[in-house]
Amino acid sequence: MRRILLTAAVLSLLAVPVTAPAATAASPPAVPSDLTSVEVSFRGDGGLAMHGTILTKPTKTTDEPAAGAGLTGGTTGAGRPGVVLVHGAGTGTPRTKLMGEAVEFARRGMAVLIYDKRSTGYSLTHRSYPQLANDALGAVATLRSQPGVDPAKVGIWGLSEGGWVAPIAASRSRDIAFVVLVGANGLPPLRQQTWAVAAGLRKAGVTGSLIDRAEFNLYRTIADGGMFPEPYYDPAPTLAAVRQPVLSIWGTHDLLTPPQESPPVFSRALEEGGNRHYTARFFPDADHAAHLTPDGGVTRLPELAPGYADLVGSWVGEVTAGRPPATSSSGPAPVQASLTVPVDPPAWWESAPAQFVALALFLVAFVSYPVAALVRRLRGRSRAPVTRAVWLLSVGGLVSVLGSFCYLVYLMMTGGKLAAPGPLLLGRPLIWLALQAVAVASVVATVRLAVAWRRTRDSLGGGQLGLLLAGGAVFVPWALYWGLLLP
Repeated sequence: MRRILLTAAVLSLLAVPVTAPAATAASPPAVPSDLTSVEVSFRGDGGLAMHGTILTKPTKTTDEPAAGAGLTGGTTGAGRPGVVLVHGAGTGTPRTKLMGEAVEFARRGMAVLIYDKRSTGYSLTHRSYPQLANDALGAVATLRSQPGVDPAKVGIWGLSEGGWVAPIAASRSRDIAFVVLVGANGLPPLRQQTWAVAAGLRKAGVTGSLIDRAEFNLYRTIADGGMFPEPYYDPAPTLAAVRQPVLSIWGTHDLLTPPQESPPVFSRALEEGGNRHYTARFFPDADHAAHLTPDGGVTRLPELAPGYADLVGSWVGEVTAGRPPATSSSGPAPVQASLTVPVDPPAWWESAPAQFVALALFLVAFVSYPVAALVRRLRGRSRAPVTRAVWLLSVGGLVSVLGSFCYLVYLMMTGGKLAAPGPLLLGRPLIWLALQAVAVASVVATVRLAVAWRRTRDSLGGGQLGLLLAGGAVFVPWALYWGLLLP
């Protein structure tokens, strides 16, 4: 049943080389001439072979200032700080996705490890943050063992989904010296995702039941069917267990993580855990990944926000020198047009199994009468229906159910940042208005059929009419629940 719902809806570590099981290694990335690189392999969770690249500035024979304040370019007698970069969401994301950050951090004196994200055990509908954290810990162990890297100065950096993963790794290992988070979300994944898609629709001008009911309930159903990974994960207890200094960075135009609501969650959780060394910074004209954006977060430019890499370099320098900055927050206020809404698990009557049963009933009920009529016609026994509402309900009900479901799935797959709901009328997509009109006509047909049912119960059509009427009766509350009968 869960697979049917998915089809209808549409997501001990050793730092030594390994031989199996193996993930496909990407080609080594092109590295700027002012940096050097080393290819490495390590064990991820479950012994999966993972592959990465370590970027550094060439070792100097004398101490020289690096590009970022607080770090040095490295010497023959002292190890440099290191940082492991953890990807955001995506199956098998290549290490080159984070090449821009890796290059800038390496130029500021750090040894930076980027690696190809796993695809084994990770998909659109299944993933485990603890598993991803174990992958990251394998990368940390590898970086700590590299020549020229001070093992006591290796930290972890996490972007987006990595903002859930990196704190788990840090809470599990004191080998991690610091934590840097970018675009991190302090709310459960399902709450964040419903907000992001709704925000994208609102940005496109959509209002009404499509956002308030349909989109919201679709995600609840998918999560209840087991097709939304880690839907109710609460990051607060993990953050409270993080003892390392934390640097949290948000772009003011983050359209994927609620940038106003997440920072207070981080502050409260760290304070409750007794961590007084956390820093929050907001960068203007920056998107979810702290890259520059020319259009309020929709388009991501390759350039990092001005001062972002310098901040990371200087902050890491202070932390690894034993001078973790005191708690502070600075930068312009982020833009968040709407607040998130709590997403509770559905009651039994709105659960995924209940929705599946309703869908099966609609398919049988709305198709049975036309099929029976066709069979009678082929046998030469056709007759006029007791009311034309029979055909209106059969066709209209089927169009309403399948059409609305397909449209909602389309919005789910294309929503976020810049939604494409189609032409609008008074804040409602024309497609949605058409589906609502068909739903209203189907309800009217249900009433007319109920009246006719009381008068006509002939032996040939009574069974099909009764089944069709049952489908229409269930359709009314179903259409209300999904917002088809609401403005």
